[in-house]
Amino acid sequence: MKTNAQFHIRYWIAAIVGLLLFQYLYTSSRQITEIAYSEFEAYLRAGKIAEVAVSDNYLQGTFKTPLDTGQTMFVTTRVDPEFARQLQESGVRYAGRIESNLIGNLLSWILPVALFFGVWYFMMKRVGGGVGGGLMQIGKSRAKVYVETDIKVTFDDVAGVDEAEDELREIVEFLRNPEEYGRLGGRMPKGVLLVGPPGTGKTLIARAVAGEAKVPFFSISGSEFVEMFVGVGAARVRDLFEQARAKAPAIIFIDELDALGRARGAAGMIGGHDEKEQTLNQLLVELDGFDPSIGVVLLAATNRPEILDPALLRAGRFDRQVLVDRPDKTGRIQILRLHMKKAKLATDVDPEQVAALTPGFTGADLANLVNEAALLATRRKADAVAMDDFNNAIERIVAGLEKRNRLLNPKEREVVAYHEMGHVLVALSLPGVDPVHKVSIIPRGVGALGYTIQRPTEDRFLMTRKELEDKMAVLLGGRAAEWVVFHNLSTGAADDLAKVTDIARAMVTRYGMSERLGHVALERDQRSYLTPEQFIGGPRPHEYGAHTADTIDEEVRTTVQSAFERTVALLEARRELLERSARRLLEKETLGEAELRALTGQPAAITRPA
Repeated sequence: MKTNAQFHIRYWIAAIVGLLLFQYLYTSSRQITEIAYSEFEAYLRAGKIAEVAVSDNYLQGTFKTPLDTGQTMFVTTRVDPEFARQLQESGVRYAGRIESNLIGNLLSWILPVALFFGVWYFMMKRVGGGVGGGLMQIGKSRAKVYVETDIKVTFDDVAGVDEAEDELREIVEFLRNPEEYGRLGGRMPKGVLLVGPPGTGKTLIARAVAGEAKVPFFSISGSEFVEMFVGVGAARVRDLFEQARAKAPAIIFIDELDALGRARGAAGMIGGHDEKEQTLNQLLVELDGFDPSIGVVLLAATNRPEILDPALLRAGRFDRQVLVDRPDKTGRIQILRLHMKKAKLATDVDPEQVAALTPGFTGADLANLVNEAALLATRRKADAVAMDDFNNAIERIVAGLEKRNRLLNPKEREVVAYHEMGHVLVALSLPGVDPVHKVSIIPRGVGALGYTIQRPTEDRFLMTRKELEDKMAVLLGGRAAEWVVFHNLSTGAADDLAKVTDIARAMVTRYGMSERLGHVALERDQRSYLTPEQFIGGPRPHEYGAHTADTIDEEVRTTVQSAFERTVALLEARRELLERSARRLLEKETLGEAELRALTGQPAAITRPA
């Protein structure tokens, strides 16, 4: 109230001063009259001028007695005396007049000021987000805030991750009614970490949580906390949590947490106490300091949990880790049905058949698959998306773009045909191997001169030594066919050899499938993203001696050589079928599952029950 009174007094003082100034200017203007120079000379000769102030262009002065109109002061413009004399002799009333420099004077002041402010505005906008942003608010959080009405995503838009969805429904219930949830003394997790490969829907499910709970959603990437200025990241973390508390209940979502929460000291003594570590420390402090009962939940997503700082993952910070993994066949069917609602499908499209052809596909891959199939159908001017469009889209995604203009000479085409049919016949000869869906000698992608597609009939999570050996035999089928037919080897099996070598080394060093080395795990899977203790200090050195390393190399070579000799024996026993199948493939370039079944006469080897 006192402050308001002071403001009112200031307003009254300003009004009185303004009124007095206006009265002074008005009175002054009423006392001064502008006269012609001829009139000035007449008044001068009559002795009515009291005093005169002379400048280059003007004469100002006062009258001895006021005029009839009441003015006591005058102003006039000077005229050249010689020219004035001539005008006076002619009886002409004359007055001086000069051009007004008001606009020029104003522009001389306004243009430099406008140029200065224009340059300032441009620089502030370039530095960081316009006036009011950038350097002026560099410590402010850049989180995109979505109010409850902006988020249209719900759990109905999420499919294929039922377990993760069930875990997060609990968060939704807490945000809707936090008092009821804590009546028995329990508390909600402060943080929930969504872990999974890229494209599995971590960001989507986080938005679905906010959409279901109908609360504000603060979304930011981990990399947006780090700037070139020291202390900015920590300030943004503080500001983010302050904004969330002000709008509680709310959800904070940090995508790509590994950009912010990388383990401290991972690079040894280099780069310690840098800006990223300060930002991480501030995040840890905020996680310790805020009370989950106020209705703020922190969600984060990463596909590299192994590099996160252990302090982030301890109880009391990110209490709960939710795995958002690649969907199984049932999940893929649900995801496909969700995305197929937006496409106009033909009657022969079966989501279950498409799901069977796409093992290992993530939700993003399946969304891209439906889109590619729709584009292929549009390109051929079709009325609906057919099953052939999905098959072609799968081949395009898995094997690459078809390159019919890449012409191979007849000898190369023959080698490629025998190579691919070698894969096919070995796969048909071994029980339990994934059935062959299609084989082609049309070049695709960057370096594939031909390809063989197998269709798994079920999702597998365990493999025996026999199944691994059969898989190696199928991979070596192309190289073995070249050896059987041409008694020579080509460079076309480079990728097959790399995969076979990886399988053999894993059997020896990770799975304990070597009789000489015994049941010992000598190496770890460095590609795993679900083992937090890995990559903290860089790749681990081998924990075995030189003699063991030599033994490993010998065992790997023996395993691969044994698989190759077995594959050669299988193809030599089927040499006539290999010749006939290769000639058929050279003729048609592409053979489907039904044609292979008719050509080989082994339907049971191609289709087996799921």
